Amino acid sequence: MVFLVSSSSQIYLKIGTLPLDFIIRSIIIIIAFYLNYNLFVPNLLLNKKIPLFFLVTFVFCFLFTFLLEEIAPRPIDPNINTSIKPPKPAPFLLHFRGFFPSGGILLLMFALSTSIRLGIEWFKSEKKRVEIESQRVNSELSFLKAQLNPHFLFNSLNSIYSLANKQSKDTTNAIVILSDLMRYMIYEANKESVPLEREVDYIKNYISLQLLRLKDSSNVKVNIRGNLKYNIVPLILISFIENAFKYGTDFKGRTNVTIKLDIEDEVLKLYVYNTVSHLQQKSENSGIGLVNIKNRLNLLYPNQHTIDIKNDNHSYEVNLTLKLKKL
Repeated sequence: MVFLVSSSSQIYLKIGTLPLDFIIRSIIIIIAFYLNYNLFVPNLLLNKKIPLFFLVTFVFCFLFTFLLEEIAPRPIDPNINTSIKPPKPAPFLLHFRGFFPSGGILLLMFALSTSIRLGIEWFKSEKKRVEIESQRVNSELSFLKAQLNPHFLFNSLNSIYSLANKQSKDTTNAIVILSDLMRYMIYEANKESVPLEREVDYIKNYISLQLLRLKDSSNVKVNIRGNLKYNIVPLILISFIENAFKYGTDFKGRTNVTIKLDIEDEVLKLYVYNTVSHLQQKSENSGIGLVNIKNRLNLLYPNQHTIDIKNDNHSYEVNLTLKLKKL
């Protein structure tokens, strides 16, 4: 279309009018362009009827060339010496003496309209694919959070039940801490990201709740250091720490848990270690939290995290690195 506009402008500026044959040729070329764009490509090529598409394209190109040369033949160049008569072509070829220039232009229009339509359809398809992928990710995350929140609540209630069962004076304090934890989960966990400082406070509260129920917490070591001025996806770390406290306590009530959280140069490094008593057996649902957190990491931090988990039946060790974003 730009080519036709440009040609029309040049011809008009040169001779002050547009020849009738040029107008007719332009109309036929435009019809060919939009016929292919709106009919042949969507109904044949996009429906994978490729041989039929090429057959129809060449047939219509041939017919349009005939129309061009029959309705609007090219004017004779006045500079050609008409006294010298060229050999008379065969009758069948008389109508197609301009096939190559006219047919070439029409083939170019068909190719151009095909390319434009395919490009537009590709962009539409890609946009739809991205929307579907986004919906899938959001659905998966909602499902994972729905599983994760009850998982956390059950573990916390078990801790408070243990205190209440012993009629501990720390039961009231544990309930206050749990209310803070639940408030964070209700008002912050649905956000795409939260300040790392809030997530760390949440982890500290959870550890405090666990320490209240432990008989012997002398081997619980927690070390958090580094710049917290970053954002992080909420509840992305807690499952590793939950697991450590759940399985890091032996039958005598002794707990051996080490938690190290380092933040440096926009990289978070989490190290969690706990011993595992040979008398402890994991329940069928014990791995829900860790499986969910791995899925969330893959969805939310693709190519931006590494995780290494070692389990030798006597100890459990997690090494996680995570690329953070600044506030």
